[in-house]
Amino acid sequence: MTTESKTSKADEPWPGRRVAHVDFAERLFARRAELIEVDMPRNTGKRRTASKRALLEAIAATGAKW
Repeated sequence: MTTESKTSKADEPWPGRRVAHVDFAERLFARRAELIEVDMPRNTGKRRTASKRALLEAIAATGAKW
């Protein structure tokens, strides 16, 4: 079994723009510093699956908070 892509080959040059991780991180931190802190409401949990509820109950049973 192979995991290589069927559509792109390693010898093909990347057609997109390349950005160094350090440069991206610097621009990201600068952009976040410019923006106002957004107050996002937490998820109410009304649509949780049974498995997620069970997981949260198991976490709570250990005394931890999620």
